[in-house]
Amino acid sequence: MEIRNATADDWPGIWPFLREIVSVGETYTWPRDVDEARAREMWLVAPPGRTVVAVDPDGTALGSAKLTPNQLGPGDHVANASFMVAPSAAGRGIGRALGTHLLDLARADGYRAMQFNAVVASNTRAVGLWRSLGFEIVGRTPEGFHHPSEGYVDLLVMYQRL
Repeated sequence: MEIRNATADDWPGIWPFLREIVSVGETYTWPRDVDEARAREMWLVAPPGRTVVAVDPDGTALGSAKLTPNQLGPGDHVANASFMVAPSAAGRGIGRALGTHLLDLARADGYRAMQFNAVVASNTRAVGLWRSLGFEIVGRTPEGFHHPSEGYVDLLVMYQRL
């Protein structure tokens, strides 16, 4: 697997799994019916942000992530990141590889910390992964996410000093 900066040419490989993940409505605070143009605008971020893609040797997109400042101006020294792994590639270490890669990029870009603003508490695989990579839960929004089968669940704020 290779992780590299994503280009517009990677979008056709990212969009199918992004659409699938968002439409299920279990892990992302995006509208479940987000259209392709809006999703592309939200995922392929402009500098100083960056989007990466994980591809297998034949070029198939296995996952993607984006790195942006968490806030503007005086808060832009803290990074924020979002991750999606193709469901067909789950359990192969793609999320861990993307997480490690973005932590390295954030350090190289001069960020002092990384914060995730909305980790769905019922997404125990993601919570476990982020904890194993050094993130702490520093906040919680009670019932901040309406899960399609579990009802209202908490959103977690996770943080790591870099």
